[in-house]
Amino acid sequence: MSLHLIERMVAEDEGEGDAVVCIHGLGGSANTFGPLMPALQRHRVLRPDLPGSARSQRAEGALTIQRYVDAVQAFCGRAGIVRAHVLGHSMGTIVAQHLAVQNPKLVRSLALFGPLMAPPEPARNAMRARATKARGGVATMHEIVDQLTQVAVSSETRQQHPLAVAFVRESLMRQEPEAYARSCEALAGAEPAAVDRIACPVLLVTGDEDGVAPPQNVRAMAEKIAGARVLVLPRCGHWTPVEKPEDCQRALREFLASVRS
Repeated sequence: MSLHLIERMVAEDEGEGDAVVCIHGLGGSANTFGPLMPALQRHRVLRPDLPGSARSQRAEGALTIQRYVDAVQAFCGRAGIVRAHVLGHSMGTIVAQHLAVQNPKLVRSLALFGPLMAPPEPARNAMRARATKARGGVATMHEIVDQLTQVAVSSETRQQHPLAVAFVRESLMRQEPEAYARSCEALAGAEPAAVDRIACPVLLVTGDEDGVAPPQNVRAMAEKIAGARVLVLPRCGHWTPVEKPEDCQRALREFLASVRS
């Protein structure tokens, strides 16, 4: 594995084969896709920490979806990646959609976990309120983490998979408060991409207990994208790769195999 550092943004680069670029969500990091790596053993996998998140938290200035798109494109350029399968989770799925619309030659396929086109207005207001709360520091971040742990994963995950819950808590707890606040504001300002222009193969994966990307919304999103496939995982919340890693690995293997064929 090699580590890239470009303009205070960090990315892990490992493996050989067809390129895969992974884009995490709010409160996530490159590690969000760790549970999917067994399905990507024959690929070259680029996993950046987006500006403002995890090891890239020192990024300065306002954060926006477009800034994320530009950062991912810049990283691909520096890494010599001209065509890639793109994986996204949560907010990262919005970035991936814009990337596919703006640079269709780069995006070979999209596999989106917990996908959404943009937050509804109530969620935007909640994101702005969360940004304000995050700026209170470590104590208020602790409150945010406790709340999200209760609502972002399924009841089965909370009861039977403590390691998955611990992963989600750790991912959120390691975010720097001010950088996390700016990431919240980026999501609050997100606008939908023109998904009807996406021409590559698309897989949409959500959980039946995902309140951010509920199945009915994901199916409605799929209707806007020609040929998009939808998979709803039972007893699963919003952190699909972490809560249901084997199911997500299986779906990803089958999807990538179909794209290659």
